[in-house]
Amino acid sequence: MIEIGIFHNGASDLPCVEVDVDGRPVTVTGGTLAQTHSAAQRTIVNQVRQGILADQLGYDYWFQTEHHFQPEGAELSPNPLVGEAAIASRTKRIRLAQAANIICWWHPLRIAEQAAMLDVISGGRLEFGIGRGYQPRENETFGWTYGSTIQDQERNRAYYEEAYDIIIKAWTQDSFSHHGEFLSLPPSYTKWNHRQTIAYFSQPGVERSVEQVLKLGPPDMYSGGNPVQATTTKLLEIPVYPQPLQKPYPQMWEPLTSPRSIKWAAERGINGYFIVEPNSRLRRNIELYYDAAEKAGWPDRKNRGRFKHGWDADKRRGVVTCRYIHVAEKGLGDLDRAARGMELQWDYYGPFGFAAVLAEADEPAYDTDIKVTADLLRQKEVAIHGSKQYVIDTIMKVKDQCGYEDFMFNAWFEMAGFTGEEIEAQMQYFAEEIMPVLRKECGGSPQRQDGLVDLDVAASATPAGV
Repeated sequence: MIEIGIFHNGASDLPCVEVDVDGRPVTVTGGTLAQTHSAAQRTIVNQVRQGILADQLGYDYWFQTEHHFQPEGAELSPNPLVGEAAIASRTKRIRLAQAANIICWWHPLRIAEQAAMLDVISGGRLEFGIGRGYQPRENETFGWTYGSTIQDQERNRAYYEEAYDIIIKAWTQDSFSHHGEFLSLPPSYTKWNHRQTIAYFSQPGVERSVEQVLKLGPPDMYSGGNPVQATTTKLLEIPVYPQPLQKPYPQMWEPLTSPRSIKWAAERGINGYFIVEPNSRLRRNIELYYDAAEKAGWPDRKNRGRFKHGWDADKRRGVVTCRYIHVAEKGLGDLDRAARGMELQWDYYGPFGFAAVLAEADEPAYDTDIKVTADLLRQKEVAIHGSKQYVIDTIMKVKDQCGYEDFMFNAWFEMAGFTGEEIEAQMQYFAEEIMPVLRKECGGSPQRQDGLVDLDVAASATPAGV
C-alpha cells in the first residue's frame, strides 16, 4: 500500500535573481523588504488554500514546517499549528502534520496545549512533529529564554529531550508535576490557597486528593492582599487542557539526519522524516532506524509490536521520504525556472551543511562549501523534475531501492519564484495523472473515512446526544 502527502516549506513567490558576492553568484529573491512582506502574506494564504485543495484531491497527509525571519525567500511557516487549524476547519480527511514544530523555541506546556487544540478541532487528525532547529537567527532569538541555544548543541539537545518528556506528561497524565534541569512545573514557590480548588479536590472520585495537589499551610504573616497569595499554601500539580483526542497521544514525527537522532527517535516510537538523502543513503538510514527500533523492542505509542519495513500504512508507523516534484508535460511546468528556484533554496541551505547528506552512502560527505546546483539535485534524484512517466518511474525507484514494504511518499511542489496558482496546477496534475498509477503499482491505499472514524478517539470525547 502507499500513502501520499505534501510538504510545504513556504518559499517566496517573488522572482529569483542572481547577485554576485565575492565573485560567486548567489540566487536570492528579488524585491524590496516591503515586497517580501506582501509575499509572505500570500504564502500564508497559499498554505491554507493548498492544504484544503490537498484534501479535495485525495492526498493523505499535509506537512508544514516552522521557520521565521527570512527575507532571502527560501522558506516561511511561523506557526504550522495555526495554519493547519485553518485547514482543519475546511477539511475532514487529510492528516495534519509538521516537520517540524521546533519545541526548543516554545514553552512545552504552551505547545502541548496548541497541538492538542488542533487535534480536537480536526477530529483527531494531528500528526505532531518535533525538532531542535538549526539556524542561529531563529534559535538565539526564540530559544534563549529556555536555554536552548543551538550554538551549544548539547545544551539544546538536553532541553529538547526534557521538553519532549513534559509534552508526553501533559498529554497522558490527568494532573502532573515535573521538576527537571530546565523547568519546574508548577514552580516550587507558586502560592495557591484557592477555596474553589480545595472544594473541587475535596469531592470523592476526582482521582486526586487535596493533599496531592496542594501543600496546605497557614497564612503568611509577611503577605497581604488576596487570600490566594497571602498564605504558605503551595501548588504541587497542574492539569493541562485540552488533552488530544487520540489516545494515548498523537503519533509523533522528527526530521532526521544524524545516526544519533535516528536512534533517539526509533527508541521512542517517533516516526522518521527524511528529505534530501539520495536513495542509497536513505536506505542505510532506514536500516539504522529499524535496527535501533528492534533492539529497543519496537517502541510504539500503542504497543502494537513490529511494524513493516520502511512504512506500515495500517499503523501509520515508520519512515517517510520527501522529494522535490516538478512535472513538465503538455504545457505544464518550467524546468529553467524550477532550476533557479532550487538553487535559491540551496544557496540558503548549503551554508548550514546540508550538502553533506547529498553524498551517496559509500561516498565521503560533500564539502559544506560546495555549490549545490539544480543539475546535482536532479542527478541525485532528490529533485524529480521531468515528464509524467519520469516522475512515476523515479518515485517507484525510491520504494524499490530503499526496501519499503508499504510506501509513504511526500511530494514537495512549492518552490521559490512560482505563484500559488502554478503550484496548485502541479498538485492537481500529480493527483489526477500520477497518484492513481502509484496507488495501482503499490497495491492501493488504506481506506480512511471522514471525521473521527479510524482515529483511535476516546469514546467519551463527545458527550452523548451532541
